[in-house]
Amino acid sequence: MKWILLTIVVVTTVLADLLQSREMKAAAVTGGERLGLVPIVKALATRPYLILAIVSMTVSFFAFLALVQTQPISFAVPASAATFVLEMALARLVLNERVDAPQAAGALLVLAGIVLLGR
Repeated sequence: MKWILLTIVVVTTVLADLLQSREMKAAAVTGGERLGLVPIVKALATRPYLILAIVSMTVSFFAFLALVQTQPISFAVPASAATFVLEMALARLVLNERVDAPQAAGALLVLAGIVLLGR
């Protein structure tokens, strides 16, 4: 069950972060004057991906609560760092962001730590 919960946490966190980044970048491109809390709240009505990001964050939060209820925090928090690896890869592939060698090396180190943790 811990691996199912961890997968839900990682996938929903990554989905939320990617959608959030996509929508905030789109908002900045369409009108720089739309920065700030009030315009972001107003954008919720017109940006369904932003709503999906919030729903994903909510699912992630409750899945993480379930994970730490059944597993030690010393497992749950480091294992959920898999989000860093996936987010970096998907930011490159989906959002066309630049990923340099030190960032990629750091992601590989995180991945190695997660593999060691899972043993």
